[in-house]
Amino acid sequence: MAAGAAIFDVDGTLTDTNHLHVVAWWEAFRQAGHTVPMPDIHRAVGLGSGDLIERLLGPGRDRDQDSAISSAHKVLYGTYFDRLPAFEGAGDLLRTLAGRDWRVVLATSASGPELAALRRAVDADEAVRATASSDDVDEGKPAPEPVRLALELAGTDAAQAVFVGDTVWDMEAATRAGVRSVALLSGGIPRADLQAAGADAVFRDVAELLARLDDSPFGAPSAA
Repeated sequence: MAAGAAIFDVDGTLTDTNHLHVVAWWEAFRQAGHTVPMPDIHRAVGLGSGDLIERLLGPGRDRDQDSAISSAHKVLYGTYFDRLPAFEGAGDLLRTLAGRDWRVVLATSASGPELAALRRAVDADEAVRATASSDDVDEGKPAPEPVRLALELAGTDAAQAVFVGDTVWDMEAATRAGVRSVALLSGGIPRADLQAAGADAVFRDVAELLARLDDSPFGAPSAA
């Protein structure tokens, strides 16, 4: 019998890409005539494009710009596709969990060529059962739908799952879906913010989580 679902965010969790997104979004906003502070962008990373633009420019913005801003971000970020960096231990963690009969599912807003580039960086496709993208649901994180879709793809229920992410949006999505959550500090979000958003455990990065796997929710008995 499988241990359950191991659900992973990708950007900032398995790959060291959050700040690449920040720079790409900053330039996309600049090209559209907006000056958006990089710290504000950083704290919005992890939201889907539409929600990120809404959060940073507000409801009174010229919505006709949204598509162009999102497209510019996609093009700018795409220049990094051939060299996206995975965090040390990312692939090893996924393979270790799969070897312990966890069903590994990625839950990410990335899709298409971006998702393919991220998966190449992590280099553990043999351990990944499925991918749940915000493109596949009506609402992305922090809504619970991406996590619920991941549970469906894994064929398990919330009590038998653990979600790993690096943003408050990840923790909120997991909490709303009734899934235990592990927060990583590798995305640059403060520990206190992650805990306030519902994190059950916090680790520095995937390497520390792998080293302390038996002391994490992956080693603890599930609720069922």
